[in-house]
Amino acid sequence: MTVGVALLELVGGLSAHSLALLSDAAHVSMDVVALGIALAADYQAARPATARLTYGFARVEALAALANGGLLFGVTLLIAVEAFHRFSVPETPAGALMFAVAATGMAINVAVGFLIASRARDDLNVKAALFHVAGDAVGAFAVMVGGVAILLTGRSWIDPALSLVVAAIILIGVVRVVREAADILLESAPAGVATADVGDAIRATPGVVGVHDLHVWTIGGGMHVLSAHVHLPDARISEASAVLHAIDAQMRDRFGISHVTIQFECESCADDERIVCTQPAAGRSAAP
Repeated sequence: MTVGVALLELVGGLSAHSLALLSDAAHVSMDVVALGIALAADYQAARPATARLTYGFARVEALAALANGGLLFGVTLLIAVEAFHRFSVPETPAGALMFAVAATGMAINVAVGFLIASRARDDLNVKAALFHVAGDAVGAFAVMVGGVAILLTGRSWIDPALSLVVAAIILIGVVRVVREAADILLESAPAGVATADVGDAIRATPGVVGVHDLHVWTIGGGMHVLSAHVHLPDARISEASAVLHAIDAQMRDRFGISHVTIQFECESCADDERIVCTQPAAGRSAAP
């Protein structure tokens, strides 16, 4: 569907002599490539973990999002250069044709957006693809408005001005996607998860004395990870296991952290001691 929009706007832009329409065609063409990258990354992210890549391929989506951002940034520069050239060498496009082509493109982009919107919340790669499609729809709407304005006023500067609007739309999407991808690669805490609140929740768990070396980050695909050292009083392994289950459930339900790794430390033991199981083995009596 996106390929069809790109071809339609390319032909329409050449026929109408509209830089705004050609700019949006270039934008959509790059989005065809970007969506192809997103599709490939989505497939890779679903592959199971290996002996070497123990977390799997989920972080491929962050790399793909960075590649998409680079492509869009290049398109933005090309559009801006050509727009300033059109200001000095004006050409009045066919407003009616601009409107008709842009309206068709916007309708298709809205349909594509609805198809992928449900997965965009927890998948950065799909979110990047949705930004591409949303940018296409907004750009097409701007061209529609420009077509009407050119029909009514005959002003040639409207066309390159709209091209700069499209470039600004692209740039906003680039900044957001690249920032989120960088947060994942830098292992920042997930958006909406305050590390201080996570630590307070662990400390409030019955049986917990304290917590340190707390880390929260995102692997990709909405997979949030936590590791921490948790202090306990001297206890049986069965009691420590109950604390672990309580922490794990709270992290999942309250913070959406699906992968929790806890290292228990005994607050009252000497440095070379460990929490040990004092329960008798099945079928045997306890040692005296």
